[in-house]
Amino acid sequence: MKVSIEEINKEQEEEILIRCHEVDDEICDIVNKLKTESLILLGYHNERVHRIKLSDIYYFEAVDGKVFIYSKDKVFEVKQKLYELEELCKEKNCFRASKSTVLNIAKISVIHPSISGRFEAVLDNGERVVISRQYVPVLKNMLGL
Repeated sequence: MKVSIEEINKEQEEEILIRCHEVDDEICDIVNKLKTESLILLGYHNERVHRIKLSDIYYFEAVDGKVFIYSKDKVFEVKQKLYELEELCKEKNCFRASKSTVLNIAKISVIHPSISGRFEAVLDNGERVVISRQYVPVLKNMLGL
C-alpha cells in the first residue's frame, strides 16, 4: 500500500483521502482509528483539566449523577451526561453496554457469556465490565457475529 502526504497552505481545509479497490476490514479499521484519534474529551482530576483522546478511554460510567472516564490507570470526571457521550462516540467504536456504562470496543481483549444472558468483557487493563442482556445484540452486531 502506497502512502502519500501533501503539505497544504493554512487557508485550505485538511482532508484525508483513501483510494482503494474495495472497502474491506482493513480500510474500515484505518477509518475508525482516524475518527477515534481525532476526538478529544475534557476530563477533570485533582482540580485539573486533562485532554483525553477517545483512543485512551476504556469506558464511561455514570455513578450517583456524575459521569466518569476510565482510562488504563486513571479516572476522570466529565461534565457531559452519559447519553451525550454515547451519541458523540457511537460512530467511533463505542456502544452502550448497560444502563450506566458506555464501552470502547477497541479496549476489549476477551468476551464471554455470563449469567442470565449477560456477557462479561475483560478489558486490556484487566478490568471486567458486564454487558447487559439487552445490549448483547449491539455488541454482537459490532463484532460481526
